Amino acid sequence: PKLIQPTFLINQPLCMSPLAKEHREKAGVSERFELFILGREVANAYTELNDPREQKKRFEEQMLKKQQGDEEAIVLDDSFLHALDYGFP
Repeated sequence: PKLIQPTFLINQPLCMSPLAKEHREKAGVSERFELFILGREVANAYTELNDPREQKKRFEEQMLKKQQGDEEAIVLDDSFLHALDYGFP
């Protein structure tokens, strides 16, 4: 889409943001926004997920998508999960 006027994209599906927290009030939606101006993304922000168990679950879901041919799916990062578990037991 051509987003000419300054436009905030909000309430994106959680599956599009595997590193973001789920919205506090809206199930299935991430706490994330993107700002587009003149058709270009100028900002991308989200509340970072800091639950190691939930993050591992999402990484595993992404791995399944990757195996099914989704080129944008992220891969499981064991060292990231280890650090997250160490910082947030």
